[in-house]
Amino acid sequence: MARIFLDHNATTPLKPAVREAMIAAMDAGNPSSVHTEGRKAKGLLEQSRQELAQLVDAPTNGLVFTGGGTEAINMALWGMVRRAENPVRHLYISATEHDAVINCAEAIEKSGLATKKLMSPLLSGAYDADQLLAELQNREAQKDGAFMVCLMLANNETGVIQDLAPVRREIFARGGFLFVDAAQAVGKIDVSFNDLQADLMSIAGHKFGGPKGVGALATKPGIPLEPLMQGGGQELRRRAGTENMIAIAGLGAAARAADMQQMADLKLLRDKLETGLNAIGVEGLKIWGAATERLPNTTCFSAPGFSSETQVMAMDLAGIAVSSGSACSSGKVKASHVLTAMGASEEDAASALRVSLGWDTTEEMIDLFIEKWGEAYARARRGKAA
Repeated sequence: MARIFLDHNATTPLKPAVREAMIAAMDAGNPSSVHTEGRKAKGLLEQSRQELAQLVDAPTNGLVFTGGGTEAINMALWGMVRRAENPVRHLYISATEHDAVINCAEAIEKSGLATKKLMSPLLSGAYDADQLLAELQNREAQKDGAFMVCLMLANNETGVIQDLAPVRREIFARGGFLFVDAAQAVGKIDVSFNDLQADLMSIAGHKFGGPKGVGALATKPGIPLEPLMQGGGQELRRRAGTENMIAIAGLGAAARAADMQQMADLKLLRDKLETGLNAIGVEGLKIWGAATERLPNTTCFSAPGFSSETQVMAMDLAGIAVSSGSACSSGKVKASHVLTAMGASEEDAASALRVSLGWDTTEEMIDLFIEKWGEAYARARRGKAA
């Protein structure tokens, strides 16, 4: 039996069109060269930039290719605190942000360049707008440097989508900046950088059918940003080094192949999965973020008494790949900082499982997951009773 992959929030399988585009780009030249081969490569580079810009409704001249979502995050945060003009001195971050944002902010704080403030979310997983506005009012009274608010558009573990409208105007009115981590949102829901009005937004190619190791940072044109690396003048002088043409071609192809209707249709399968879980009769079952808007492909649930590690292993033996949460850590199963911040008990956090669907998910896969997970849960219950 072929294995079933239900961990698309960790990474998505390459779409066939993406693979073809990457193979075609393997002999691409250096886009910085002025000869025919270089100009051809430059054309491919800019075509990919335009395709990605169209997908996320961002200015083409503000889109910088990176080596992935994590690099884009570091470029945004370090670039804003190190810049010569009006450097950011205070970072406000939701406690449910990706580890890349939280750990980067911690490193910045240790460097002495800026302070960080972690803000607890509401129990729904949404950020607490009232708390943030209170913090900003306090910051305005102190007038001790520029600040930046970091809010992810969609959570990688729960799928919770954040509404930035309630605080956006207040951030800008106080001279602040807004950074949005959109790695999990792009390619799954409609994303408009222009409508978000963010100053910076990170993108990761492998979250929507593109290759791993490539991403982008969308910026408002003209915003001063200190580069992470020194070298040549590539990528608007913001990211030195010859561009990874194979991966960038794949990223452009993934942007072309993005199908929002297909992703929206996954909600029916996600809802069927959750209905099936509820029908099993799991005592204390919790579906995280169910009370608010979520990505259509994501469900994260806790089954008290059935450990995350046991669930992941049982599903793997059944030929189904799922995860306990973010894949961007040590590779070990550990309690989720996202769920802990949302008020999860130790038992709930230790029994959480994330199932994330994608472009190749079928109804039969969902049926099989419900069947195999139910069998594994029943075995675990019998084992405890014995």
